[in-house]
Amino acid sequence: MCSSRTRAPLPNTLSNVTASTGLASTPIRELRWRRDAARLTAGQLEAVRRGYRGMTELADERGYDFFAGLHGLPLPIECIHDAPTFLPWHRAFLYFFERALRDRSPEATLPWWNWATPDGEADVIPAAFADESADGAPNPLFSARVSEQAIAWARRAGQHVPGRTTFRDPGAGGRALPSKDQVDDLIAIRDFPTFSSELENLHGQVHLWTGGRGGHMRYVPWSSFDPVFWAHHCMVDRLWRLWQIRHNAVGPPEREWGQALPPFPVTVAQTLDVTRLGYDYASSTSSQTVEA
Repeated sequence: MCSSRTRAPLPNTLSNVTASTGLASTPIRELRWRRDAARLTAGQLEAVRRGYRGMTELADERGYDFFAGLHGLPLPIECIHDAPTFLPWHRAFLYFFERALRDRSPEATLPWWNWATPDGEADVIPAAFADESADGAPNPLFSARVSEQAIAWARRAGQHVPGRTTFRDPGAGGRALPSKDQVDDLIAIRDFPTFSSELENLHGQVHLWTGGRGGHMRYVPWSSFDPVFWAHHCMVDRLWRLWQIRHNAVGPPEREWGQALPPFPVTVAQTLDVTRLGYDYASSTSSQTVEA
């Protein structure tokens, strides 16, 4: 993780969450439900599009480029991979991104992409993210422009730039998305470090499938500029939630709860209970298996 320059502070804080326990200091009155991207109503989908479109119009720390840059370029790249805090860091990342999204579209919640298709089904990106246009206008979930600042930094450093606008090359090179059976086996793992590592491996498989031979999702510095990145990582977060329900456990050992998750003003403990963060996944509390 690089640290060559200082980020502006995040505009939102977990003001309702106590650092010591990860639980809300006051009860959450109403949960926000994150839903399957393939099953959104027209109104729910429009709320998401409105939020993405609004974020791309902002050039400050509330904007799309700012959040995409936390995971990738320009430096410092803050994202956590191949580490015990992979899941807590990305849960915090999604939490703050969703707050910024809802600032532009209060009815929006992040949808999840159920890439765990049953064997024999076609591997596809949900139409919400795959359609190039929506209601006669460009679909903000199909692609996004990459930050000029990120491109300039990469070129000065001699790094590869896939393109000024995100694109995908799904399935190129013979790769496949994880199957439902693979995910069912994953959820059955009792040991959290093993579960986390295996989930990260499946997560990487989806990145490579989506990016194909050269799309932005293939590369860590560029993947978060693709709008489908957020739906992919919602699925990853959802699978951690389902694991927690299945095993009646939070995951990370208590000795790690006090670990900070920069640049977010939170610790691991504050990410452990999604309902205390004010959201949950539709159907996740009624079923402990991943529905196709």
